[in-house]
Amino acid sequence: MSFELDEIMNVSDRIAVIYEGEIVAVVNPKETTEQELGLLMAGQSKKAGESSHV
Repeated sequence: MSFELDEIMNVSDRIAVIYEGEIVAVVNPKETTEQELGLLMAGQSKKAGESSHV
């Protein structure tokens, strides 16, 4: 757990994003950006057609 997105992306093989106490996405840091993670953390859901593997 960290507040530094660049640190999280460098040391993780997958990232679970929590919004309002719920896991909203699990992403591969090599296939996402800090901007996409920020949007997920702000409550935006993943685009239709994309899957999240919890």
